Amino acid sequence: MTFGAQAGKYPDISPLPDLKINKAKAELGKRLFFDRRLSGDAGIACADCHQPKHGYAHSDALSPGYPGNGHFRNSASLVNTAHKKVWNWDGRIGTNLNDMTREMLTEDYIMNMDMRIMQERVKQDPKYLEMFKAAGMGEPSNGKIRKLIPEYLKTLTSRGAPIDTGKMSAAAKRGKKVFAGKGGCIQCHNGPLASDGKAHNTGVPENFDVFLDPMNHQAFLAFAMFQGIENYMNLKRDPGYYNVTLNADDMGKFVTPSLRELKYTAPYMHNGMLKSLDDVIAFYNKGGGKDSRKSKLLKPLKLSKQERRDLKAFLLSMSGEPLTSSKYVWKEAYPAEYPVIENWTQVKN
Repeated sequence: MTFGAQAGKYPDISPLPDLKINKAKAELGKRLFFDRRLSGDAGIACADCHQPKHGYAHSDALSPGYPGNGHFRNSASLVNTAHKKVWNWDGRIGTNLNDMTREMLTEDYIMNMDMRIMQERVKQDPKYLEMFKAAGMGEPSNGKIRKLIPEYLKTLTSRGAPIDTGKMSAAAKRGKKVFAGKGGCIQCHNGPLASDGKAHNTGVPENFDVFLDPMNHQAFLAFAMFQGIENYMNLKRDPGYYNVTLNADDMGKFVTPSLRELKYTAPYMHNGMLKSLDDVIAFYNKGGGKDSRKSKLLKPLKLSKQERRDLKAFLLSMSGEPLTSSKYVWKEAYPAEYPVIENWTQVKN
């Protein structure tokens, strides 16, 4: 299959569009994103699982969870998440980032936050009161917080990736032809995000740490019970998109991840089972893993060593500047204690 014939069928991996951002609200959302007081026991912030130096993902195969339990999936990168139409590895949220933010804050195995308590904690911090006023937001509320964090997430958009600047190396240019031609990668990884936003089964092996480690397993059980997945106590695989449709054909399907910023986000796949980019290329070169419901799009590629090197160079060309400066990361200290409110019985709550 030639490069032109394959590529012409799918949207090109073009630069991401600009987003309209309210700077004052985004700055407020940034402080909230890094604030551990937004979790039940004030022990974990959004940024503890989505770390700036790891492309707003996490370096562990399975994401940390709320203190006292683990998690059962890899922590996905939040870079460019504001450009998505569907969220979570299983695609169960397809409404907006406000709903996604609420789920991350309130799920007991993630941040375990009671929204009423969160509102009161924020209202008792003078810095927040000052920032809310400056942003024209009035007094803090949980509904406003769910709008402010997504406003900050808009700022986490890829910057300076060679694929966008036209500064790809010769190897990356050759790799682009492999990607869109012999490799067939563009069938699922296309458009500005390098993702079709659809769920596919590629035969990724199960990460049995989900089921053998009680800390991770209890998070899986809490999730599966709430989602109404039958026989979840005996289930020894992540159901993926099946959780959304309850259609057996969707067992083991996961939403195509974006390829942007993957330089920073190892390990890979929904369960972190592929440790490096070389492992990912080798996995697809052999036609994916073993699964009776594996996508028919996957076939052994028989890429040469040079083609694999070039493909890797192209994949890395989709990573830009790390978003780790104070423009993106809240680096000021948070108060260790709340100040005493004078005449508190007479102060309007």
